[in-house]
Amino acid sequence: MNTGHKILNDEMFLSRSQTPFDSTIGKRGVRNGAKPNFGIRYTMFNIRNSGGTAALFLFPALAMLAVFFFLPVVASFVLSFTDFDIYSLGNIHFARFVGFENYVKLFDDPLFWKALGNTFYFVVVGGPLSLIVSLLAALAINSRLVRFKGFFRLVYFAPVVTTLVAVSVVWRFIYHPRFGMLNYALSVFGISPIDWLGNPHWAMPAVILLAVWKNFGYNMIIFIAGLQNIPDYLYEAARIDGASPFDQFKKITLPMLAPTTLFVGIITMIGYFQLFAEPYVMTQGGPLDSTLSIVLLMYQQGFRWWNMGYAAAIAFVLFAIIFLATVVQYAVQRKHSDL
Repeated sequence: MNTGHKILNDEMFLSRSQTPFDSTIGKRGVRNGAKPNFGIRYTMFNIRNSGGTAALFLFPALAMLAVFFFLPVVASFVLSFTDFDIYSLGNIHFARFVGFENYVKLFDDPLFWKALGNTFYFVVVGGPLSLIVSLLAALAINSRLVRFKGFFRLVYFAPVVTTLVAVSVVWRFIYHPRFGMLNYALSVFGISPIDWLGNPHWAMPAVILLAVWKNFGYNMIIFIAGLQNIPDYLYEAARIDGASPFDQFKKITLPMLAPTTLFVGIITMIGYFQLFAEPYVMTQGGPLDSTLSIVLLMYQQGFRWWNMGYAAAIAFVLFAIIFLATVVQYAVQRKHSDL
């Protein structure tokens, strides 16, 4: 009996450790034909069991994404082909399928092209400006000459997490045509006061300045992480070869930061194409629609005039524009990095 128990224990040990053994030996050490490899069967059981466990843990998250993301996107896409309005909210039968009428009407709307031009202006000017300010701040904080780096990171990142309503109160006072700090500073140089938020020529630059100040801290943190991943020996070798700080920045820092710059550029562009909060709080799209953005137009059509189908069409046109711009930016950046 003791010998039999010992043989069984040895087989269990071999199966768990997946050690190959003579498959022609039976339970009591007698050759009685081929037996299956218990180690392989045990491993396959673990793989199936772990796959089922992973699916079980992923199911709640995937279900939430399906219910609160994918289904609304599909519903919005279907909505863009209807004339869904405030009457359809009470009775869905009032909604009619109109095909591409919303998209045709959208491209014939001068207000859409005005909003699209304002949005591109904001992205083309504000996007690079935000990247430049973020990179300069990251280089300054990452420098060995700067002390209290944690304090400066906190100060520069604070506007990112500050609510825009509180920020807008401060910046509306800064932009005040008579008592604003900005006009007071300009008066020192003999420049007459400017109505920053009331002049159609200056309203969008004022919004861009606010957006860059509020959002550059987020990109700065990403750039700092990228700078800290650059090996120090590259700079040491460059200094030994007599490279100037500008040459080190041009030949080492910029090429090594290329993936980080691509990521920051794409997320900044996507965020700036969705411009809404700044003009909504500061100017309501004025004056003379000079700060009206695509998303603000979509909001007005959907929740002020209740043209839900038309607003959904605006949303998917904006999605197509962002997608194409992202593909172009990625291709250009990749081609430049390959040179």
